[in-house]
Amino acid sequence: MAFLTAAQQHAYADTGFLPRLPVLPEAEAADLLARLEAIERAEGGRLSAASNQKPHLLFPFLADLVRDARILDAVEGVLGPDILCWASGFFAKSPHDGKRITWHQDSTYWGLSAPDICTAWLALTPSTPQSGCMRVVPASHTTDQLPHRDTFAADNLLSRGQEIAVAVDEREAVDLVLAPGEMSLHHVRLIHGSEPNRAAHRRIGLAIRYIPTRLRQTIGSDDSATLVRGTDRYGNFHPEPRPANDRDPACLAFHAAMLARTQQILYAGAAQPGRDRQ
Repeated sequence: MAFLTAAQQHAYADTGFLPRLPVLPEAEAADLLARLEAIERAEGGRLSAASNQKPHLLFPFLADLVRDARILDAVEGVLGPDILCWASGFFAKSPHDGKRITWHQDSTYWGLSAPDICTAWLALTPSTPQSGCMRVVPASHTTDQLPHRDTFAADNLLSRGQEIAVAVDEREAVDLVLAPGEMSLHHVRLIHGSEPNRAAHRRIGLAIRYIPTRLRQTIGSDDSATLVRGTDRYGNFHPEPRPANDRDPACLAFHAAMLARTQQILYAGAAQPGRDRQ
């Protein structure tokens, strides 16, 4: 992926997203999928909720991926040259499992100091309307933070089952169709969601959350991030270790402490504790 053109930068600023950015050859995406499936088999058939929180701290191939220049060249066009990876995680829907993602804004519970946050969503399998691709409401990122309600619904892939508590005009929504190896970028306040997977294959993508180094955590001060490009002149986040091998013991200890901090951030004020969700 090359750096964004001026037209692409303007499109992101106007609409809050960019679709179908070619990042990886399809064969490379297939290799990433095979590696994920090997981890799933080792964990009993499904990636655990713990392993799916910042898996780039546990597996070197994902540590490499969040630092991949083909991704970061595009992200730099949105955030600038000094970039942290704040989070990552897979979103997987099995065929006909009924799982969905309600209309929401990512910014609702993250506690970051400004909405200058970009998600790179990399498809590992075809992401289509049939398989439950992401749907977005163009230009909705220009609104303020909207009120959300927690549902903790069993069929909702979000941590709290959260959904926007005001009406969303779904007639304005567009589908973000992606082939394996393509990615989309979206703004943290963009209204988005997705329907269940009605296809015969799994719908799997890796969401990588990038922030500029100037941001800070406002729910307490104890948060961590990985510097992936440029220089961190602020030091607002604890630096994160890079795994030398799968489940590197030093990284496992750091990851466990990170999970506890993240739970405190994401579930601050929740009516019930965190659950086994992505």
